[in-house]
Amino acid sequence: MPHFTIEYSANLEDRVEMAAVVELVRGTAIETGIFPVGGVRVRAIRCEHYAIADGRAGFAFLAMLLRLGEGRDLAARKRAGEHIFSELSRYLDPLFADEGFALSFDMQINDKETSWKRNSIHDLLIAEARHG
Repeated sequence: MPHFTIEYSANLEDRVEMAAVVELVRGTAIETGIFPVGGVRVRAIRCEHYAIADGRAGFAFLAMLLRLGEGRDLAARKRAGEHIFSELSRYLDPLFADEGFALSFDMQINDKETSWKRNSIHDLLIAEARHG
């Protein structure tokens, strides 16, 4: 259940291709090897209304939150997080050269006792892998 939610300031729309960011995060998450392919979800949400620092219009942000289920040790989570953040950060490097950009990434572990899921995608991917 690795679900990535990316919130970004609307002023990034003309400077970043969000479809490419979403695909980069999806692919990089899978590369880590600790997330089931069928569970990976990445969504980007444009924030129309926001205020940053001293209110300058040119300031921009991208904040990513990963919600995941229990079961991965801290070392594995840190390796995966560092890999994902590093690739995303590298992709967004040009924004850091502009005037004022903030990038953040946080992980949140969902308590299995209060997290419900239903997903037919895992079974579909397994069946496709078996039968080509």
